[in-house]
Amino acid sequence: MPLVDSHCHLDFSEFQGDIQVVLQNAKNDGLVALQTICTNLQNFAQVYEITKLAPFVYCSVGQHPAQQLSALPVTANTIMGMCEAEKVIGIGEVGLDYYNSQVDTELQKTRFVEHIIAAQELNMPLIIHSRNADADLIDILIKHKKRKDFSAVLHCFASTEELALKAIEMGLYVSASGIVTFKNAQQLQKIFANIPLERLLLETDAPYLSPVPMRGKRNEPSFVKHIASFLANLRNEPYDTICNVTTDNFFTLFNKASVA
Repeated sequence: MPLVDSHCHLDFSEFQGDIQVVLQNAKNDGLVALQTICTNLQNFAQVYEITKLAPFVYCSVGQHPAQQLSALPVTANTIMGMCEAEKVIGIGEVGLDYYNSQVDTELQKTRFVEHIIAAQELNMPLIIHSRNADADLIDILIKHKKRKDFSAVLHCFASTEELALKAIEMGLYVSASGIVTFKNAQQLQKIFANIPLERLLLETDAPYLSPVPMRGKRNEPSFVKHIASFLANLRNEPYDTICNVTTDNFFTLFNKASVA
């Protein structure tokens, strides 16, 4: 069955030394695409190099809200310039993170809006990170969608049912990570049991958040199959259906990508 890891971080140090093995594992387990995510504009070149290792590897451009320092200006123009690269398919991850972040909340909001403008101008999807910031996130999304529509995904979703419902109402996608498989994630499991299948994506957020039954191991894109399997059981839907529909959803949202 085709699978996609919509969000991972293959430029992180945990993958130094065996990145080719990780990519081969992904290919062996049926992944037809994966997206390695940029978290700091000054590291974009390093992230982009990884896309050259295999045809099914893509990347994004963005400044994580908890990343304060950047050698480059975090502006829509900077982001749009980087998005001209062939294998860039998304903008982010960006958003709001009020959990123990050293970055001023107003600066986070300003940078978030710059990414939104880039997404609107280029008609590219936004990859949204949100932690302890639901109200402000919703306000910004509603305000700027009124100005000009854009597509987006709430990555590694672990928030409230209210935010999930609001995201779906706005036409956004919601992405399940390994967190949904955790024993103590009953509330999150209830939310994902009811997310419309046509709005669902899968991700590992590797190298972190390894799903059950791989807890304690470094996460990697091939482990996305465990998330798909868990959701199939949770939702009482065929595994093949989860794989096929979430893969189709990925290529619908990230429409610069194609099946390798």
